Amino acid sequence: MTRLLYALAGADKARQFSPHVWKTVMSLAHKGLDYETVPVGFTEIPAIENGSTATVPLLRDGDRLVRDSFEIALYLDEAYPDRPSLFCGEGGKAMARFIENWSQSTLHMAVTRIAILDIHDLLGPADRAYFRSSREERLGASLEEIAAAGKAEVEGFAKKLQPLRNMLKVQPFIGGEEPLFPDYIVFGALQWLRTTAGTKVLEADDPVALWFARCLDLHGGIGHRVTAA
Repeated sequence: MTRLLYALAGADKARQFSPHVWKTVMSLAHKGLDYETVPVGFTEIPAIENGSTATVPLLRDGDRLVRDSFEIALYLDEAYPDRPSLFCGEGGKAMARFIENWSQSTLHMAVTRIAILDIHDLLGPADRAYFRSSREERLGASLEEIAAAGKAEVEGFAKKLQPLRNMLKVQPFIGGEEPLFPDYIVFGALQWLRTTAGTKVLEADDPVALWFARCLDLHGGIGHRVTAA
């Protein structure tokens, strides 16, 4: 059975940068499941699987189509209970919901402001036009104005990670001694920044930077398969 993972990519199809896709990449690796990646641009998404989704990741697992990185993680735990769990029970799922909301409300907007012009420049012509119009409408400013605000985000980014930094002083992963899906949620946000802008927001000896390096090395170093921008 061939699994397919539809993943957002730039003009260089090997440069997959979506934080949500990276969550799924790490989830599949955590489970030890093989798959083929189908890279797509923003404007190609509506044609995927006969219009089955408006966003990626989208996972085809045999005759099943599963959308959304969190739903994919839940599905993988249910479909493959004999493989390492991504949540380790209902408490892990509840923790992951909190981490997901914290990451998207706190980290994602900061990364958007820091990397928005870099993301634009990674895209092909059709995707650049779509990205500019959709993001400027959504955020109420030009990409250039958003990027200007991003300069302040660089200086303050490390402070946003203080809760994680405090926790990593007593355990190596958010999941404890081993990573769980909540680790992949935050990893996805920082990997998004690494693969688009490459902006340094953490000192090398920061506990969060050391945790991120451990995550990059997980599962045979799959996080390194896309180089830093």
